[in-house]
Amino acid sequence: MNATADRLEFAPPPTPGLARALLLAIAVHALLMVALTAGLSWRREAELVSAEAELWSAVPSEAAPKLLEPPPLPAPPVRRVESPAEPKVANADIAIEREKQRQLHDKEQQQKKAQLELNKKREQEKRDKERKLAEDQRLAEQESKRKETLAAQERAKRLETQRQENIKRLTGLANASGTSGASGSATQSSGPSASYGAKLEARIRPNIVFGDDTAGNPRAVVLFNAAPDGTIVGKPRLKTPSGNKGWDDAVLRAIEKTESIPRDIDGRVPALVEMGFTPKRQ
Repeated sequence: MNATADRLEFAPPPTPGLARALLLAIAVHALLMVALTAGLSWRREAELVSAEAELWSAVPSEAAPKLLEPPPLPAPPVRRVESPAEPKVANADIAIEREKQRQLHDKEQQQKKAQLELNKKREQEKRDKERKLAEDQRLAEQESKRKETLAAQERAKRLETQRQENIKRLTGLANASGTSGASGSATQSSGPSASYGAKLEARIRPNIVFGDDTAGNPRAVVLFNAAPDGTIVGKPRLKTPSGNKGWDDAVLRAIEKTESIPRDIDGRVPALVEMGFTPKRQ
């Protein structure tokens, strides 16, 4: 194989459409020449030229044979090395595949985002639950401490009350003025003595002035107040009428006339006196 064949074997393939382009170029140039020629010929007048020529030769001779070139050797066939065929995918299939990939990617991103949101929500719920448990425990501890404090205060209050009662009882026992057989808990008896009623009646009855005859045995019960020194304070009042107005009025006038009452055996005067009076028979 010679150099020309090697060059043609590795030469790039001919450009397609070259012959058609060449023919178009020739046709365009021919039209251009025709147009130019037509534009120049109409300005010139036609000229008549006449000429004569005579050809002759002194000795006839025969022309030499034309030099013939050897025909070119046929070119070896060009062997093309083709690359392995690649699978052709239509543009529509490529677009559909890309859209599927994009949708799959978007779906994965949405799933990841949803999972992150779910994890955040669970973490927040866990923190809220722990915070609530801690708050409930704190409140329970505070309530327990409050109850313990209230219970301790109540116990202390009861003990203090009992202590004060014991002190009063012991003080009362030390200052008591009752007899050895007395069963009360007070320092001294609050009511008058057994003989005080007779003493009061002896003071008030001489002041009763009543001369009417009465039927039966009427009894008038009166109330009056007295100062610590025995002075009768205010006007006496009738608690239980006797049924005889003259006798009731006579008793009330007698108390007003008495003005003061005697002290009891312990030296005290009752603040409120209640007495009942009935007429004495002659």
